[in-house]
Amino acid sequence: MDKMEVYRTVGTCCKQIMFSVNEKDELSSCIFIHGCSGNQQAISKLVVGMPIDQVIDKLRGIPCKGTTSCPDQLAKALIAYKERNAREQ
Repeated sequence: MDKMEVYRTVGTCCKQIMFSVNEKDELSSCIFIHGCSGNQQAISKLVVGMPIDQVIDKLRGIPCKGTTSCPDQLAKALIAYKERNAREQ
């Protein structure tokens, strides 16, 4: 089973994003904590199974209230995940 990562969001209704990445660098799960349930369920269903670089490319920079959004925060979470893994190797 893939390790569940937790990312604390900034500037959104959602407070946390929990996600896991498989050995092929694909998003294997994605759960938003709080926020707009329907939108977050849709985002999760659309991105699970996608390569994380593709998720970042598609979602990075999408604004909502202000300069960020739940999709943008997911992109930021995945960028932080990639940077942390690069440092650990």
